Amino acid sequence: MSGRPKRRKGASQPAVVITRSAPFARKHGFIFGALLVAATILVYQKAWHAGYIWDDDVYVTTNKLLTAPDGLRRIWFSLDSPSQYFPLVYTTFRLEHALWGLNSAGYHWVNILLHAANALLLWRLLRSLEVPGAWLAAAIFALHPVHVESVAWITERKNVLMGFFFLLALLAWTAFIADRPGKKWNFYALALVCYALALFSKTTACTLPAALLLILWLRGTAITWRRIVQVAPFVVLGICMGLVSIWWERYHQGTRGDAFAIGMIERVLVASRAVWFYAGKLIWPANLSFSYPKWPISVANPLDYIWLLITAGAGVAIYLGRRRVGRSIEVGALFFVATLSPMLGFIMLYTFRFSFVADHYQYPASIGPIALAAVGINALGRWEKGSPFLMPGLSAAILLSLGLLTWRQCAMYQNLETLWRTTIARNPTSWMAHNNLGTALLNTERVEEAIVEFINAVKLQPDYAAGHNNLGNAYLRLGRTDDSLRHLRRAIEIDPRYPEARNNLGNTLLQMGRQNEAAAEYNKAIEIDPRYAEAHNNLGALFLQMGRVDDAMAHLQKALELTADNASVHNNLGNALLRRGQLDEALLHYDKALALRPNDVQAQNNLAWLLATCPENHIRNGPRAVELAERADRQTRGQNPVIVATLSAAYAESGRFPEALRTAQRALDLATAAGNAALAEVIRGQVQLYQSGSPSRDPELQPKARPSS
Repeated sequence: MSGRPKRRKGASQPAVVITRSAPFARKHGFIFGALLVAATILVYQKAWHAGYIWDDDVYVTTNKLLTAPDGLRRIWFSLDSPSQYFPLVYTTFRLEHALWGLNSAGYHWVNILLHAANALLLWRLLRSLEVPGAWLAAAIFALHPVHVESVAWITERKNVLMGFFFLLALLAWTAFIADRPGKKWNFYALALVCYALALFSKTTACTLPAALLLILWLRGTAITWRRIVQVAPFVVLGICMGLVSIWWERYHQGTRGDAFAIGMIERVLVASRAVWFYAGKLIWPANLSFSYPKWPISVANPLDYIWLLITAGAGVAIYLGRRRVGRSIEVGALFFVATLSPMLGFIMLYTFRFSFVADHYQYPASIGPIALAAVGINALGRWEKGSPFLMPGLSAAILLSLGLLTWRQCAMYQNLETLWRTTIARNPTSWMAHNNLGTALLNTERVEEAIVEFINAVKLQPDYAAGHNNLGNAYLRLGRTDDSLRHLRRAIEIDPRYPEARNNLGNTLLQMGRQNEAAAEYNKAIEIDPRYAEAHNNLGALFLQMGRVDDAMAHLQKALELTADNASVHNNLGNALLRRGQLDEALLHYDKALALRPNDVQAQNNLAWLLATCPENHIRNGPRAVELAERADRQTRGQNPVIVATLSAAYAESGRFPEALRTAQRALDLATAAGNAALAEVIRGQVQLYQSGSPSRDPELQPKARPSS
């Protein structure tokens, strides 16, 4: 990478003087720009219609800030963001949610197009700096597989959006410092605005002031006090946003405790090794993984200092070699390290729980080495004048190889299961990947497969509270309450202030019939996190089961306040209101529950019962009750006596008494076979009504499943 250093008295001169590079005629600029965009879009074909992965849910699919009436205000002026302070990113997601809802393709396409735009901006920037091989550098940046994580992962919108404004700011700065007549201060203002937008996208843009100084150094412009004053506002902005992010990570994300207690010497050792890790992945992008092994670091181990010594040696070599090769390598290396610096381990990030490195950390930093590589290939073409096809052939081979690797790498981002299985194949020791694969399998009701993955996660990280919590929750799905109890208690032993584990322990105790103990655990979860809606909902449902209707209403209304679009909360509120005799309100909540979750069997059954048995004529609706009860019966394969009993009541309300009697007898047989005498007695009372040609008119006589014991 080379600028046009001015010859000053006493200044060292490069051995090779590089003139303005124009590898492609200006009239062909549009064609090569279009080629760059088209190639970028093509190699990301497998990401066009990919789904959501990992934390895409908290950023997009379950992010209330994207739909709440006051969401835009809260995005910019509250602590409600689910991750760090990335207000511009959440603003773009909110706009897209209004345009195409939760269609993942739209979000992926925006990421891809932003990445293509960044490649074009990089091309323009390098050309303005008169860097040879500018188009090749931009093409390598666009097609390099190390950037797949930043582009194919919706959450990393923060990276590509930050990169867009980062590069715009550098372009504006380059125009500002150019010796051209005109309103150059407009470019300064534009650079400052773009820098602020980059910071609002991702705080790692705070390294831009270093890039501004490096551009001056590359161009041979003296860095005077006047220039330092011009850079100062950028430094102040960067420091302010950096402090916000450090506070946010520590006190809002929880980067505290033993997992993040790393001394300064260890941090330096981590950083020195990470620099070469990133450089290696740029040079040889093999076995790229979503999560890399977290290497151990010890100040007592001499081998851990090797990378620090190599880094120091490389720095000395670059410094001494600048007299022969100019400032190119020096500027490229400094840009690489400076732009990476926030992610090298000097500042603890939440993701360092899993690994010290990640591909997306070097999205803007990679520009330095990539530009140097392009300069080298361009120089090789000039030196080998007898081989005019050497540079084009080598460039084409590199771009084709990178494009194919990127196209293949995109496949792992198709969906959650593919992502985690591929990660495990490349990093079998990733407890995080095993745990997250287990969660994905559990969400698709593949409980036994999920348990295998949770066990693997716990074996790799025995003191990982979330792993024991997930394993206990999975065992509960299978009815293995003793195993569930053991792992949930272990999770709480590791982390006594773990509200999810307390809540799940309450669920297990409730299934064992230990209601008072379950209520105590739900209460503890709420004490730890008063805004934990699920615990309020569960405690409300338990109080309703215990006959404490007023207490139930208090917790269910709090749950509704915290999560207004939760089907389970609306269903439980309907049950409580039914017990209070507030039938119209109960109907509204049952309807809302079904609107939110149309296949919710409990809501179908409860609404069908109310429509079939309500004494109020304006509420009763026999045909709809039959429709809902039949759907619920099909979903439970005709094996749930409570739902079958509801279906018999719906038939009776519709005047279909022969079917009502046959169905009630089937419900009675199921209840008897299950040994549920109380339910069987209720169903016998229904049979007597239907035999006399009378439908039920008391919604409070709804058949209930027997509590677990």
